[in-house]
Amino acid sequence: MQPRIQYLKFAPEALKAMYDLEKYLATCGLEHKLLYLLKLRASQINGCAFCIDMHSKDARALGESEQRLYALDAWRETPFYTDKERAALAWVEAVTLVSESHVPDDLYDEVKKHFGEKEIVDLTVLATTINMWNRLAISMRAVPGHYQPARSSTAAS
Repeated sequence: MQPRIQYLKFAPEALKAMYDLEKYLATCGLEHKLLYLLKLRASQINGCAFCIDMHSKDARALGESEQRLYALDAWRETPFYTDKERAALAWVEAVTLVSESHVPDDLYDEVKKHFGEKEIVDLTVLATTINMWNRLAISMRAVPGHYQPARSSTAAS
């Protein structure tokens, strides 16, 4: 597999803005393991092999269990996730699939039980950011398999 375009070489201002969003997410206060689960789930929905590879490795580096990573596609049918994680997963899925559900009010009411207003905005920023990365990586045919997380990964990028 060959990439169509080495997109990291082009539009550096756009990529800087995307990396700045990642820096924000890394310091926004949401738990890093949760951020990686959410990025992984959105990437699964979008079929982004590059991001699935990256964020599964990042999650493992932070101690996420194989069981939870393998079951993420079926999170609704497993007991492996907390109610708070379930609310966040449902929110990120709805934002990712916004044209299908328009992020319904009952889901908003559920996510409000577990997250404050700033956190809901942060979850939405995360969803829109990973969707942007997915679309860039998929359309440019980013090649998965080479990414390695930092030794002591704490950033959410």
